[in-house]
Amino acid sequence: MKLPRPQITQTRIRIARFLAVSADAIQWIMAPLFFEGFLSIFNVILDVGMCISMTMLLGFRVWFLPSFFFEGIPFLDLAPTWTIAVFLATRNGPDLPPVIENYERKN
Repeated sequence: MKLPRPQITQTRIRIARFLAVSADAIQWIMAPLFFEGFLSIFNVILDVGMCISMTMLLGFRVWFLPSFFFEGIPFLDLAPTWTIAVFLATRNGPDLPPVIENYERKN
């Protein structure tokens, strides 16, 4: 089965950048609530949602992996990792292809 490769446009890049900045702002502003308290599950949901939405918008990028893993480390999740990852992944605009292409298996 071959997964469709998303058509990367300037609009998708703008949406991805807006979502990344928004997610990092939410995590930074609500940091006291996201620490090992009762809302820490929302931090996990936000990070998983960001990883899925970024992959759907821009395709799989290696830059998203460190962001996803760093978000689980206390106090390191205050760094704007999603913003950095998205800006690095889209630095060349729509011309940058995904790192992993989907290949059909031939038998």
